[in-house]
Amino acid sequence: MEGTVFTPALEVMKHIKSEDGVILTRPFLDACKLILPVIEKFGAAMALVKSDIGGNITRLENKYLTNPTKYNHLYSMVQEEVDAKTAKGSSSCTNGLLWLTRAMDFLVALFRNLLEHQDWAMSQACSDSYSKTLKQWHGWLASSSFTVAMKLAPDRKKFFDVVGGTGDVNSDIEKFCTTFPPFLEENHKFLASVGMDGLKAS
Repeated sequence: MEGTVFTPALEVMKHIKSEDGVILTRPFLDACKLILPVIEKFGAAMALVKSDIGGNITRLENKYLTNPTKYNHLYSMVQEEVDAKTAKGSSSCTNGLLWLTRAMDFLVALFRNLLEHQDWAMSQACSDSYSKTLKQWHGWLASSSFTVAMKLAPDRKKFFDVVGGTGDVNSDIEKFCTTFPPFLEENHKFLASVGMDGLKAS
């Protein structure tokens, strides 16, 4: 593997914004998709997160593919649903983007924890980032399932050996944690502007 597991996602992130500073659908979804192999390395601990992220990417991608020109900008499909008053539906693209962004917030917090707290076990890094990000939006059931899954987190050293490849994994994680969050922040701002950033899971 050339570079680390993060390298392909970091490459795509360079193209997320158009020349006039708008987030583009395809590269944003591709970047999220390229994080999936990283999540896979967590095994059973992240099975829930992985299926959630994968499902939301597919939902947004399917919509995008119905008209790539119309939905070239990531927020165009959300705006359309807001205008049609269908944004709050559980199978809406708005809901998909919201939960995809939240799951990515969780991953950024997790990788930041791994960099900043070298002495923490993987399960502690997972639990801490979960409580900082996703937990406030989850109902009791999702929260319980998540807490159980976190206990299955792999050994920290094993994880780093697997994701490292031939590159500098700490440097790539650092790049991921600084490059990706501004896009997520922008998603939250946009979702908040249309009154959709505070939806909770049942």
